[in-house]
Amino acid sequence: MNRVSLLSCSALVACVAVVGTSACAQDIREYNVPAGALGDALQQYATQSDQQLFYSGSLVAGLQTQGLRGRFSSSDALNRLVSGTGLAWSRTDAGVIVLRKEGRAKNAEGATVVDDVIVTGTLLKSSGDLASPVVILDRDALDRRGFGTVAETLTSLPQNYAGSATPLVQAAGSDVGASNDVYATGINLRGLGPASTLVLVNGRRMAGTGSRAEFADVSALPSAAVQRVDVLLDGASALYGSDAIAGVVNVIMRRSFDGQETRMRASVAQGGGEDLIFSHLAGRTWSNGAAYLSYEYQTVNGLSSLDRPYTVDGDLRPFGGTDHRRFYSGPGNIVAFVGGAYVTQFAIRPNASGTAQGPADFAAGAENREANSLGVDLLPSLERHSAYGRFSQSLGDRLEITGDVRYNRRDHDVATAASGGVVTVTNANPWFVSPTGASSHTIAYSFARDLGTARSRGRSESLGFTLGGRFDLTSTWSVEAYVAGAEERGDFGNSNRINSRFLAEALGNIPDDPATPYRAAVDGYYNIFGDGNANSREVLDFIGSGGSRVRNRSRASSANLLAQGPILRIPGGEVAIALGAQFRKESFETGGESFISGVTPILRATPRRERSIVAAFVEARIPLVGADNARPGLRSLDLSLAGRIEDYDDFGTTTNPKVGLVWSPVKNLGLRASWGTSFRAGALPQLFDPMGVSPLFLSGENGANILTLQLNGGNADLKPETAETLTLGFDYRASAGATFSFNYFDTRFTDRIGRPLTENARAALTDPAARPFVTFVNPSSNPADLALIDSYSALPGFSGLYPTNSYGAIVDGRWVNTGAVRVRGLDASGRYSRSFGAGMLSLDASASWILNYETRPTPTAPVREVAGLISYPVEFRARSGVTWVWADIDLALHWTHVAAYKDHLGTRIDAFNTLDARFGWSIGGDGPASGLRLALGVENLLDEDPPFYDAPTGFGFDAGQASLLGRAVSLQLIKRW
Repeated sequence: MNRVSLLSCSALVACVAVVGTSACAQDIREYNVPAGALGDALQQYATQSDQQLFYSGSLVAGLQTQGLRGRFSSSDALNRLVSGTGLAWSRTDAGVIVLRKEGRAKNAEGATVVDDVIVTGTLLKSSGDLASPVVILDRDALDRRGFGTVAETLTSLPQNYAGSATPLVQAAGSDVGASNDVYATGINLRGLGPASTLVLVNGRRMAGTGSRAEFADVSALPSAAVQRVDVLLDGASALYGSDAIAGVVNVIMRRSFDGQETRMRASVAQGGGEDLIFSHLAGRTWSNGAAYLSYEYQTVNGLSSLDRPYTVDGDLRPFGGTDHRRFYSGPGNIVAFVGGAYVTQFAIRPNASGTAQGPADFAAGAENREANSLGVDLLPSLERHSAYGRFSQSLGDRLEITGDVRYNRRDHDVATAASGGVVTVTNANPWFVSPTGASSHTIAYSFARDLGTARSRGRSESLGFTLGGRFDLTSTWSVEAYVAGAEERGDFGNSNRINSRFLAEALGNIPDDPATPYRAAVDGYYNIFGDGNANSREVLDFIGSGGSRVRNRSRASSANLLAQGPILRIPGGEVAIALGAQFRKESFETGGESFISGVTPILRATPRRERSIVAAFVEARIPLVGADNARPGLRSLDLSLAGRIEDYDDFGTTTNPKVGLVWSPVKNLGLRASWGTSFRAGALPQLFDPMGVSPLFLSGENGANILTLQLNGGNADLKPETAETLTLGFDYRASAGATFSFNYFDTRFTDRIGRPLTENARAALTDPAARPFVTFVNPSSNPADLALIDSYSALPGFSGLYPTNSYGAIVDGRWVNTGAVRVRGLDASGRYSRSFGAGMLSLDASASWILNYETRPTPTAPVREVAGLISYPVEFRARSGVTWVWADIDLALHWTHVAAYKDHLGTRIDAFNTLDARFGWSIGGDGPASGLRLALGVENLLDEDPPFYDAPTGFGFDAGQASLLGRAVSLQLIKRW
């Protein structure tokens, strides 16, 4: 169809913007549209922008525009053209721009003046087409995708791997490198880790979150205040510094708003997970400035593992899997330490009294089994308050002052695994009974039936601000300066856990302690031979009073200066340059207390660690061929060069270059290539964390569960991770409304900071490549090994629930520079639309292929191909769909595909295919309902269960690739006042 289409009908035409839209640039180009009739101006705009417009002739009849001249993005140019006309616009799934009338013109966001242009992937405002691929999610895309928050939309992108730093994988225990104790949401592009994706807000850094402050929390932003999100799928340390290895996510907040907007959204699923979001946005614009304030509230009900059959009890045999229940159970089992592992000798089988009373109440050779995760929550209960405010004020014609502030508070409450362990009890306990006449026994026991699940409760608070200004030195040169600060606080802990000292006293293993109010002879001894209901509340409250608390604080502040403008004109056009400097400070401190093994809490605090970074950077855009010297097959050719040098006061200096080339051989076709290096500095806890330990059970050569002591802690000798990235691609946009983008990427990651044993933690004791990090011990017969275990007993995390002579191995899980990764793949997206009957039909698709994902966890380990392996990205992900729009109504149906993959044993995990449906109704006119939009969405329309995965956690699904919610129905109302 023609670039500008006029409908004979006068109805409003609304459309949907594609979530997976890929663009090689943010469309900054030259416009020259004279003042006059709006209809004529829109046709010139369509020609100059290569955009397709869709509107009725009667809609623009009689309207005038002040025209447009200068370099703008397509969105900013259209906003200026329709300013004051009472019209607004949206973009369809196929990229077509649809004009419509707002109920109250003064509330139309299209009528506000855009005061600045933020371009992700370059420091230059007049950048032209970019050499790096960018996925653009505008306001319509964010609204119409159907999710409640920006964070959910980003984690669903085909290029993102959601197997790290999300609330679901944290609760399910499937993130082996977990630091997400506050249930935040990070972005993990290409599966290279959330710490390798840089997240910005309006181009500014956020403070890190989690127990290592190593990734940014995108769920901390009020989604209603977001204007668009740009996802740069390329390394960019030459522009932005550390962390920009896999890519950059730039969340761009609304620049201004005139009027008020209220949003309400509710979603429900079977068994739990109800989600309610309310937000309100109020703002005002005036002749030389603007200001607004946005508030958002969200409450989410948790979802228990008991609400899904494949997560209920750890026994996955009915689904074709294995039994992941263990001998820590209630009733318990009498065990013996044989060959470096515990072996069950007798199962305790209480009689009708609820407790074992004699040898007949034991089953020799049998075993009671119970899931360690029995009754835990797989989705946390959350309550969130978010606010964002912004102002801008022009002082004369050349100076503009801007500032913003953001705040977020999120509280979580989660049922986590109950305490369990190996406990020794003697005949000093009046409830003691032995099937063999022994005077003591070692019992493997779970306290789930006695105490219930443990509780994890916490709060995360974040605060950020920026204040700066831009001064136009000349008509072409400007200088921008700003200061920024951000802080993230995490306060989290657990309760209803066993205190091993109190348990020993209640069992009668140690005399009554005068430092505690408990007296076993008066309050009762703990009966470990019962069925979980054999003890009084006084006893349970005493032994279950254990817990711990951690408080983290992460800070980031910076002062920034950037100048840019043209330096000379060559035959291809003006050579533009941007140069700047930055001073940045980062700090992290943590403290807390542990009350799991003593009479009084053990306080711990890590001294505040901080670093200072000084950076200088430059970028140049060189138009080698432009309109004045174009020739057949060489319509344009742009070269971009960038470099950044950063000096860290803790590890030294790093320099990163980037080169890009954009070539347009013919109109509507652009080819691009980029190469650059990137880096990531180790998080402060990774460098300076004190040493700690934790017990865990790992499988040995004979399949036995071996009690293992893991060493944790920082490494002050860490070097920065480094990466080299190459991208190649093209973008095609037909005048008839079809577009197609293709991108090839190749990232080589070296000196990767990690803990090699977490790459394949379950096989740490059997993998030859892990041998340098493993020490086998036999403290029951070797005094030197016993002394070694005892030397760790005073460190944080050491558990008194396991005898020191029962350990069989020590693994070193401290941070080292040891890994190497290479990821190669393809991204593709396409869109097309055409008129269909009285409306418009739009098709869209986006996909990501991983061709190779090669990893080498240690220098001596062989290279492993892990694409399509559990805990890594699948080889193929895609989303495609169709949208039909007629008048005020839009209907959409989208298919999401996650390819089949394998677990570590080579067992196939089936593909996951879901359908999402959406119905939208935009109400125009001048009545009370004017400006109201209603959207009804259904995710997973056919209520597909996630593909079965025989997970070691005992949950029969993979939290990194699938949702366990099933069909979820949402209703959203948006009202502009």
